[in-house]
Parts: sequence; structure tokens; C-alpha cells
Amino acid sequence: MNSIEANDSLIHFNETCYSSLNEYLSKKNFSKIFILVDENTHQYCLPIFLEKLQTEVTIEIIEIESGEINKNIDTCVGVWNTLSDLDADRKSLMINIGGGVITDLGGFVACTFKRGIAYVNIPTTLLSMVDASVGGKTGVDLGALKNQIGVISNADLVLIDTKYLDTLPKNEMRSGLAEMLKHGLITGESYWSNFEDLSKLSLNDLDRLIYESVEIKKNVVEIDPFENGLRKTLNYGHTLGHAIESYFLSNPNKTTLLHGEAVVIGMILACYISTELTSFPKEKTEAIKSLLTGYYGKVDIDKQEYAPIIELLKYDKKNTHGNINFVLLEDIGKTKIDCLVEEETIIDAFNFYAS
Repeated sequence: MNSIEANDSLIHFNETCYSSLNEYLSKKNFSKIFILVDENTHQYCLPIFLEKLQTEVTIEIIEIESGEINKNIDTCVGVWNTLSDLDADRKSLMINIGGGVITDLGGFVACTFKRGIAYVNIPTTLLSMVDASVGGKTGVDLGALKNQIGVISNADLVLIDTKYLDTLPKNEMRSGLAEMLKHGLITGESYWSNFEDLSKLSLNDLDRLIYESVEIKKNVVEIDPFENGLRKTLNYGHTLGHAIESYFLSNPNKTTLLHGEAVVIGMILACYISTELTSFPKEKTEAIKSLLTGYYGKVDIDKQEYAPIIELLKYDKKNTHGNINFVLLEDIGKTKIDCLVEEETIIDAFNFYAS
């Protein structure tokens, strides 16, 4: 496992990360390097990274607050102003070290500052390794609405060093695992079957599965970078998952859900809807629900909360012509995009999850 070429960027793994980065820096004539971190990656990851970095270029550290709640345009304005105050120019480089918030927001800041400066993503969470840092999607939330503002722009390099996972809380690992589970459901039984008994997996297995998960996403986004067809399959579980995540983020009486925790609920709901509309086998829906709730537990969603969550579906980025478009399964590894779903069926899916 060394590197994968993806669109305009190169994804490097573990032992090749830092030699590749240092070679890249030696060939470029960057005026300054700006490293974007949050308070967690500043403390736990930045020291590891700086030990590996070989450059004479001036380095500036920019820290933002962690958490999805800070993935907004106000934070971008703060970073843009800091870049200006520190004399960043078009030959500057931004290195984003962190989870999905950092790579999404940092990439967006970089590709819009002075109409675009180079950037490198160093994902430090499982979620950002297998999802957020790969594929060119950058951007921020609009209030509690997920990823409403952004552009497609690829990092020059993506460096995936799984040693950073040693610094990660268990709930963040579980959040990232949800995206790998999704890749299994949309790709096929051979990858999905790896996750049917996590107790059998070693750390070496995890490295291999991360690599394969990145390959899955890379292959999809290369075929369809702007989400006109195949790339929509990566949104399996996300239509309702994002709505649930947004609802829990905006409701002061609810405990905020991590992205993967919300997507797991969305995948269970999508399995039920698939059984109802696209003949996905009922026994597979039951087995997937059992497996996922066994790993993640159940989240309490009251019946009176169904309506405000469903109302949030109208903001989903995949919607067109006033239609809410779902990704469903006909079987594991066999997807169907742009499916219309009646509200009654969505409510039945919530009741199935709660049962």
C-alpha cells in the first residue's frame, strides 16, 4: 500500500506520506506554508507531523475550533483574514491537518483565497481518511444545513497516515467506520463481508480496508467527479442521515450526533425503503439493521420529530426540480439512484428503525 493516483491529486499511505510531501515541497517554490488545525490536532497530531517535515519555508499555524458547529462561513472569514494578516500570497501553500471539518473547510478556504492557492490534506480521523479528504468536495454548512456552500477542488496531495488514528476517541472511529460500511453496501458482498464480525479484524486488516475504501471512492469520483450519475451512489444513507444530523445539530434538546452515527440511521432507513420500493431482500434489511444497531446502538427519535426531520430533506443537495432523490439498493452492490419516496414510506422506515 503506497499510493493511488486520483484525478489531479496523489493519495499516499503510511510510509510514503512524508517522503512524498518533502519531495513535493522541494520541487515547488512556495512563499509560505500555512498549517490549519483545530485544538485537538494542534495538540496531538501537529507535533508528529512537524517532526517529519523538511523545509526551509516559513511556517505559520492557524487554529480554529473543532466541531461541525464551526464549519461555517464565519470561520472561513476568520481564516481568510488571518491569511491576509500573515501576508499569504498566491504562491502560498495550505496544509490541512484534521478531520472532515478541517479538510472540507480548509480546502474551501484555499481554493477561494486569491482565486486559489495550493493545498494538501492530511486526514487524521477515519471518516476523513475514507471520505472527506478524497474526491474534491470542499465547503461549509449553511446554519445547520450540511455542506450547502462549496466547490469541487482537489488537493495536490492527500497523505493518509493511520498512526494518527491512535489519537482518536472510539466514537470518532465508529463514525468513520460508517462510511466504510456504506462502501460495502454499495460495492458488493466481498467488501461488505469484512465487517460482519469486527472482532476478527486486526490493525493490519484495518489498514488494508482503509486502503480498499479509498480505492472504492476514488474509482467512483474519477468516473463521475461532478455527481451527475454514479457518484450519487456515495450518498447512500445520507439523504435522511444528513437531515437527522442537521436536526440534532440545531435542536438544543438533543445530543449532537457525529456524521457517521447519523448516516448509520440513514442506511437502516434506506434499507427498509429499498425493501419496499426496489425489492431489496427483507432478510438482508433485517440482518443489516441487527448488525448496525449492534455496533452503534439505537438513537431515540420520537414520532413527533419525524415531520421536522422530513422537512429538512428539501435542502438535500441531490434534489432537482423540487424532487427529493434517494439512493436505494436492489441488492448489496446494486444501487438505484434518483428514487422518489412518499412521506408515508419514510415514516414507516422510522417506525421500523424504532421497533
